[in-house]
Amino acid sequence: MARKNASVIIDNTPYDDVFRTMMVDCRQLLIPVINEIFGKNYSGKEKILFSQNEHFLNRKGGKTQKRITDSAFDIIGEKEDSYIFECQSTADNTLVIRIFEYSAQDALDKGVLVQNKLKVKIPKAAVLFLRSNSNTPDKLEIELETPGGTVRFDIPVMKMRDYSIDTIFEKKLFFLVPFIPFLYEKRFSLCEKDAGELEQVKSEFSSVMEKLENATAEKNISTYNWRVIIEMSKKVLENIAKKYENVREGVGKIMGGRVLEYEGKSIYNEGMEAGMEAGMEAGMEAGTKLMAVRFYKMGFSLESIAKAAEVSVDLVQKWIADSIEEPVAG
Repeated sequence: MARKNASVIIDNTPYDDVFRTMMVDCRQLLIPVINEIFGKNYSGKEKILFSQNEHFLNRKGGKTQKRITDSAFDIIGEKEDSYIFECQSTADNTLVIRIFEYSAQDALDKGVLVQNKLKVKIPKAAVLFLRSNSNTPDKLEIELETPGGTVRFDIPVMKMRDYSIDTIFEKKLFFLVPFIPFLYEKRFSLCEKDAGELEQVKSEFSSVMEKLENATAEKNISTYNWRVIIEMSKKVLENIAKKYENVREGVGKIMGGRVLEYEGKSIYNEGMEAGMEAGMEAGMEAGTKLMAVRFYKMGFSLESIAKAAEVSVDLVQKWIADSIEEPVAG
């Protein structure tokens, strides 16, 4: 049945886009983060499967609101666990409400109805705060008053400022690497006026890139993940430092990341594997299309993308034109 008066709620900040891209394209990198937040011991070989990301919520006045989230997923290993993981760059008093809505809907989607008994399981939830201060809580709380008694549970908070660059790499929290520019945000204004400070920040970002290359060489992350992390790091930097030209240009050059021929081949192979995973969830063509657009944004030619995807150049061009606004060059 069609739903009338539906409005779409989508967070469109660049940081949300980066977070979602990392969730989808580098999903295995979520596992060390989940281990860190919840004290789990996942090996990293578990499968991650994303849940339905579109739901309709009933509002006052008979209106229906469409809510879209990419933050619900299952980790499937020896047993199956459900999670909600959200990202927040600014203070938002409605965050805990949204998490409850996502959690309740996810629990209903996976609920089991046997005769007159409905059994649901609320997923574990957590939040990554990209910015935080002394007033940022260490956890959010939800309390439910039910006829059967009061139920309370916590939503742990992960704060970027609590993790140094060394800690991120020591704990293999590579998922957090694109958000490292937030650790330097308060130094950007000084960098614009002080060349020495700028050189120091550039040196520290060079260290980040070196650590990332070492992690790739040691097979802690795939070549494809390495490339996605670099692209997403650049996107975060371009937005967080948009008022600071010297920072944006100086650090941006360091974070450029060259793609050598053998690296490009690895990226194709690993990226297509990721596309196959996405295809299992959204249809094979959707998965391949997703990876074609990713490769185009990384600078690969239409011809090389078409060859890797085993489709025509015209089809690749159509996929890309459907996904981005600017004209596609041959």
